[in-house]
Amino acid sequence: MFGFLKKSADAPAATEENAMPALSWRERLKAGLARTRAHFGGKLKSIFSRGKVDEELLEELEALLLTSDVGLEATYHLLEELKARTKRDRIETPEGIQQALSDAMHELLLPLEQPLDVSGHRPYIIKIAGVNGAGKTTSIGKLAKHFQAQGLSVLLAAGDTFRAAAREQLQTWGERNNVTVISQESGDPAAVIFDAISAAKARGIDIVLADTAGRLPTQLHLMEEIAKVRRVIQKADPTGPQETLLVLDANFGQNALAQVKAFDKSINVTGLVVTKLDGTAKGGVIAAIARQCPKPIRFIGVGESIDDLRPFVARDFVDAIFE
Repeated sequence: MFGFLKKSADAPAATEENAMPALSWRERLKAGLARTRAHFGGKLKSIFSRGKVDEELLEELEALLLTSDVGLEATYHLLEELKARTKRDRIETPEGIQQALSDAMHELLLPLEQPLDVSGHRPYIIKIAGVNGAGKTTSIGKLAKHFQAQGLSVLLAAGDTFRAAAREQLQTWGERNNVTVISQESGDPAAVIFDAISAAKARGIDIVLADTAGRLPTQLHLMEEIAKVRRVIQKADPTGPQETLLVLDANFGQNALAQVKAFDKSINVTGLVVTKLDGTAKGGVIAAIARQCPKPIRFIGVGESIDDLRPFVARDFVDAIFE
């Protein structure tokens, strides 16, 4: 039997929703990226203090970029861009050199700035995948709030039937957002998601957020299971899922690249959610993604608040690191 968590007017409101946030999103982003900025941006002034792009500066900058998880390819790309820009524009001040690097970083990340457009289909089915601990289920709850803020109705599908507490965790988020969760105590995750899509069609729901079990790319039987989910979704809706989001923990650093490649091979990833940027100095991994396995970054997370998952804006991200 499928269980339905009904919408309830008595569902508890989130603590964060009881008061207006004191800071703007740009300010919260800057605060959230404090560790990355301290490691990266904080050392740039000393590196650029000579006001000249020479071999010594490039060597120091290369080491800094690599230890910030920017990755080899993105590091060499940024170094070449910096040399070209400073030579072309005859830049000879520390401020000018830093601005040139900032602009090169922004240009590298800008193609990843592709906000998710859910207007083309109803229900718009979003399948969410990721390894255990990446923040997948929590991100679903935050995404539900994000779409509700746009005036859209949301239904959650508890397709993670492998982890014992996953269903209960998603139901808690359902109560918090006052949305329906469709689940079953055990069984086939694809069947749960199929039922959720059918329910969404019957009720005129705008968005279906489908949770899936956390897994490692090396767990081939589980990767096949998530591929099966896609096939079953297409039985309910031949065009679905309209979006397949991979949730990445920024703390994974360079390992996140391997995750993107492996999951994309199995399930055709269409967008990324990068979480926990506030807990790491490895925010530079976004540059590595941009250079080595570019996928649209739909959302980034910089905190525990229900409002701390927002669409990725390259300029805001770069400014938060460099300022």
